[in-house]
Amino acid sequence: MSATSTDATDTAPSTATEALSFETKFRLLLEITRAISTSLDLDETLSLIIDSVKSFVPYDAAAIYILETNGRDRRIRATVYRGYDEAAMERMLHLGEGFVGWVIQSGGAIVIPDVRNDQRYISSDPLTMSEIAVPIVANNRIIGALNLESRTLNAYRAADLEVLTLFASTAAISIEKAILHQERLEKRRLESELAIARQVQRSLLPNHAPALDGFDIAGLTVPNEAVGGDYYDFIPFPNHQLGIAIADVSGKGVPAALIMATFRACLRAQVRNDFSIRVILRKVNYLLWESLDSSQYVTAIYGVLDPANRLFSYGDAGHNPALLIHADGSHEKLSCGNTVLGLFEDRKYIECYRALQPGDIVVLYTDGVTEAERDGEEFGTERLLATVQRHRQASAQEIVQAVYREAQAFAGSSALGDDLTVVIIKALDVSTDAT
Repeated sequence: MSATSTDATDTAPSTATEALSFETKFRLLLEITRAISTSLDLDETLSLIIDSVKSFVPYDAAAIYILETNGRDRRIRATVYRGYDEAAMERMLHLGEGFVGWVIQSGGAIVIPDVRNDQRYISSDPLTMSEIAVPIVANNRIIGALNLESRTLNAYRAADLEVLTLFASTAAISIEKAILHQERLEKRRLESELAIARQVQRSLLPNHAPALDGFDIAGLTVPNEAVGGDYYDFIPFPNHQLGIAIADVSGKGVPAALIMATFRACLRAQVRNDFSIRVILRKVNYLLWESLDSSQYVTAIYGVLDPANRLFSYGDAGHNPALLIHADGSHEKLSCGNTVLGLFEDRKYIECYRALQPGDIVVLYTDGVTEAERDGEEFGTERLLATVQRHRQASAQEIVQAVYREAQAFAGSSALGDDLTVVIIKALDVSTDAT
């Protein structure tokens, strides 16, 4: 016997469903619909639905499948089920796969008198003989399917299809309501967690500018998302010197923020050991190499500012070269040519030195500044230099704000595509206080 999809013209003997009067079926559906509509919990709603079905369409096994979309990937998952082995229901279906996949893809209901004669059948219960499946449609959109199986041949008829389709259409409202409620709760949970993450990340950054004789120093970081992978730090030493760091983690968002926190912990741990800059970078590189995936890395500059000798000692690790702008308007790039942190197990790093004269300004920045984009054009190093030059008489804090403001204005309606961080170090005249 070939498998057929039964429709309203089927006049075969009915199941117990046909024994129910129209009034009884309608009243039963109304009571069930009222019961399931009171819940906003998705699991509870689906359980109420699948258990209620059995009162008017008997089954040996049943499942409610929900269509899940993740980008271009669309999969069908059995969200709640009865009578099946758990292992058999772990498999996710593609659109068009099996009776359920066919129903969700086509939008049509189906009755199979004998599943053994239909190539579309995917066995979840070896004793199944017949099957019925109807789409769950909400706001003209198929969100899933209701599937029933019986161990009896030819168990389902047109009357079952009619009442099950009616029930699925009314239940769809409760399912979609529960899904939307769950999505709202999930959104609130994520927003709450991100708010906590922002607070934690903010606590890892300096909460005030350092006071250092002969220098005016300030920093600013603006994450592109709720949290970011940029980092800067001021680390005071007992000898009145100051450690200064800036870093940029590969990637964005929460994963980058977690790596940033790891980098900060590694750096500060090595700084406390009073190692030289080159040794600190080498040890941090190894610790990150142990901790990160092979595709993750950190670019950074770490330096020590000695106010007594007006000397800036530093080591870079694949980061944008620092800019040194002199009082006469000339500038140069500061770089030791070291490689990024975390990609390779063992790398040697060298340390560079630069004497700073009154009027010199050192600019440390991440590529979120220079790569701010508008119509395919980047803000770039030249605009960064020009911005600092225009505001060189202002305080370090005012300069970092000016850089952020002008990069943001350049990008215009196009939001900054990356985290943005700037650190300004101004060498003052001995007799001059910070502006």
